[in-house]
Amino acid sequence: MKRAGLPSVLSAAVLACGLIAAGAAGAQAADAPCKLDAPDAAQAGPDCAAAWMDRNLHLNDLQAIGTHNSYKLAIPAEELAAHRARDAAGADSLDYAHEPLHQQLELGARVLELDVYYDPKGGRYAHPPGALRRGYGEAGPWPAPVAAQMAQPGFKVMHLADIDFRSQCMAFVQCLRQIRAWSQNHREHAPILILINAKDGKSGPGAIAPLAFDGKAFDALDAEIRSVFAADELIVPDTVRGQAKTLREAVIAGGWPSIGQSRGKMVFALDEDARKVGLYRGARRSLEGRAMFVNGDENAADAAYLTLNDPIAQGERIARAVKAGFLVRTRADADTVEARHNDSRRREAAFASGAQYISTDYLKPDLRFSRYRVTFPRSEVVRCNPLRAMERCGQRPIEAAEKHD
Repeated sequence: MKRAGLPSVLSAAVLACGLIAAGAAGAQAADAPCKLDAPDAAQAGPDCAAAWMDRNLHLNDLQAIGTHNSYKLAIPAEELAAHRARDAAGADSLDYAHEPLHQQLELGARVLELDVYYDPKGGRYAHPPGALRRGYGEAGPWPAPVAAQMAQPGFKVMHLADIDFRSQCMAFVQCLRQIRAWSQNHREHAPILILINAKDGKSGPGAIAPLAFDGKAFDALDAEIRSVFAADELIVPDTVRGQAKTLREAVIAGGWPSIGQSRGKMVFALDEDARKVGLYRGARRSLEGRAMFVNGDENAADAAYLTLNDPIAQGERIARAVKAGFLVRTRADADTVEARHNDSRRREAAFASGAQYISTDYLKPDLRFSRYRVTFPRSEVVRCNPLRAMERCGQRPIEAAEKHD
């Protein structure tokens, strides 16, 4: 069932002189309306900053934090030890896990990442060999309800089909339903970026080979996204392109929707290599009719989103892309390295780069390693972008952390 559209914060501020936006409420006297055409939030009037940002800032003017491989559960100690005996560095890189998706969203995650495997008949990935190279019986390594999900047709969510296969939500649509349920209860949240990795690479010994992604698989993936989210809950390439000739032209010209228009909505991006992006694109010039944006080259006709995961080595490119109007995701840490050494250099480079979405494995610290975590200095959930909007916002957040009694 489609939910009703979000209320217009701008209309409320102008016509009713009231304000409900970004989790903050403020009342405007009839003789002191919000100055929504002011050059910055500070000059918009008392209690008008949120309404000013909703009108005057756009989706690419934000900066938010979220998680990498958001679905991932910990590998059981026995299996991880067996893997470490063969590949110590590889095992270390897999030694992290995340809380359920709704809890991550409560903590302020506004970018999530899901790795999907194509399973049109169902049951293909129900019996992973695991690190111990042993069978798990008819039900596989799953509780009965999860085993039933694994047997059903539809995309499955895992990191690695042979070793690191445990997920908060094994079925892709189940993950999406969890995200949507949280969103419906928090309708004013800033736009959430959902990254999709289409996994079909080589698996380890004993694992069944993943099915390759092709145009048919990507059509099915779009269909699963649209089976959960209504059209008015998504920001898609057609939304941004509008009447422009290409998606890139629209982005360069400032075509991203405003913050107010983006609240409560999802942005999907296919984070894949050129081959898979080409299969997803097909004969389309600017992703017409597609549910997802794609990672690619700044000069492509459908350029709008970029994955640039190393904010130290790629910092200058990220900054150029952000200033030009593109949406960028980078990573504050990788492979547990920063957490093991309590190293904040990559995190700080990610913040400074201007990348709109920053992924981490440490919304909370893993005290086995250190107190390393990724959070903004003022604990905002979503802040104004340091390269595009910080001076116009002052110290005001686009989305503030909720206060819990």
